[in-house]
Amino acid sequence: MATSTPSARTDGQPPPTPDGSTGKGGDGRDTASGQSRRNILHRLDVRAVPYAFIAPFFLIFGAFGLYPLIYTFWISLHRVELSTMDMMEWRGLANFTELIDDERFWNALTNTFTIGVISTVPQLLMALVLAHLLNYRLRGSTFFRVAVLTPYATSIAAAALVFTMLFERDFGMINWGLSFFGIENVDWENQKWPAQFAISAIVIWRWTGYNALLYLAAMQAIPRDLYEAAAIDGASRWQQFRKVTIPGISATIVFTIVLSTIGATQLFGEPLIFGQGPNGISGGADNQYQTLGLLLYEEGWKNYQMGRAATIAWAMFLILVLVFLLQRVAARVKAGRPARAAKVTKKAKSTPSATS
Repeated sequence: MATSTPSARTDGQPPPTPDGSTGKGGDGRDTASGQSRRNILHRLDVRAVPYAFIAPFFLIFGAFGLYPLIYTFWISLHRVELSTMDMMEWRGLANFTELIDDERFWNALTNTFTIGVISTVPQLLMALVLAHLLNYRLRGSTFFRVAVLTPYATSIAAAALVFTMLFERDFGMINWGLSFFGIENVDWENQKWPAQFAISAIVIWRWTGYNALLYLAAMQAIPRDLYEAAAIDGASRWQQFRKVTIPGISATIVFTIVLSTIGATQLFGEPLIFGQGPNGISGGADNQYQTLGLLLYEEGWKNYQMGRAATIAWAMFLILVLVFLLQRVAARVKAGRPARAAKVTKKAKSTPSATS
């Protein structure tokens, strides 16, 4: 059967297509155009889509986090009263200089620091021990893991009320128990250190289980091979804990320290309810357990000085920023030491000795 093929044009141009396009050249341009569109879409998919996914968070953060932060700083530069928030008198940094000269601020800062240390250090140590025990194969381990989280799910108000009754001077169970050891009734609320220890006990009770579960999750991510290798080398349980477990969860430990520092700086509900009334706002008759959070509340909602309250809020924020920077510097210095040691060792090995 005879077949016909389009004859080649003598002018070197491709034969026209039935729809009138220029044939191979038109297809090439269409292909190039389609490839270009695909490249643009690919670049958008790789570079822009991730930002689109995280954009809702930053929009919400901007509305409910960044804007209040900036507005609080703006208020801290003015004299503003709670009843007339629309009337502001410019003061510049006067609120900050007055805050630095205010003894109540330094007393509240000291109380915040001491309560934070008293509550954070035992809390994290107990959480570490609890997590280590829960990491063993226990019968009913799920029950124990849920049980340690129960205090975290309890209301601050309920917990503080119960502990307030436990630490009551005349009829509290704590003094009743101490009486068996010959210790007279301790006035837990009106004495500085007993009050701070009592408030720390509430914080420890609420947050130990939460931190224990964080440590437990980190411990379960450590490969079992490391423990088996350590056991083969003759390492005891304690040595495995020090040499394998602690280094394996060091990042989680740093995270819990940062989290506890933020929580300690914002401590408010426990001392407020522990004081049971007006004494709660002032942190006791002599401000013996007034934290920065309570001082902020007293200035803003008792003395109606929102400018000073905003200044205290920004001081708390700057303290957290300072703690964060110190932590980063300490981490960088700690990470730099092994690197420098390795560099010196490598240099010593590469340098030929004088006798060789």
